[in-house]
Amino acid sequence: MTALTFEDARKGLASQPFSVLLGTRLASFGDGETTLELDIREDLLQQNGFLHGGVLAYAADNAITFAAGTTLGPAILTGGFSINYLRPAKGLRLLAQARVLHSGRSQATCRCDLSVLGQDGTVTLCAAAQGTAVSIVRP
Repeated sequence: MTALTFEDARKGLASQPFSVLLGTRLASFGDGETTLELDIREDLLQQNGFLHGGVLAYAADNAITFAAGTTLGPAILTGGFSINYLRPAKGLRLLAQARVLHSGRSQATCRCDLSVLGQDGTVTLCAAAQGTAVSIVRP
């Protein structure tokens, strides 16, 4: 496998229409880790004024897959993931920071911490996820 660059990953994210719709940005990528970020907007909130859980789940899924891509390459899909919502997400920006816990030839297991950047500059953990990505390349 040829190592993916930050620019490769950025282009991959930009090729996802849903990610473009949400305005997701790649903040870091490489060495088994990635960080995605997106601005929290009113149209992404649920009825109580918190970031919708579906947006958090999307960010976890995508960050996990991008982190796995640092070890497995670009031809991968989500194998599954679970998420625990720890506290309501309210702030200016969502940060989805994922890292590879273990990677084999065809599957990687990753953890993702989802935090919000508040108005005062504090970063608050609001959800945690763990999942796998699987290679779709046949040996």
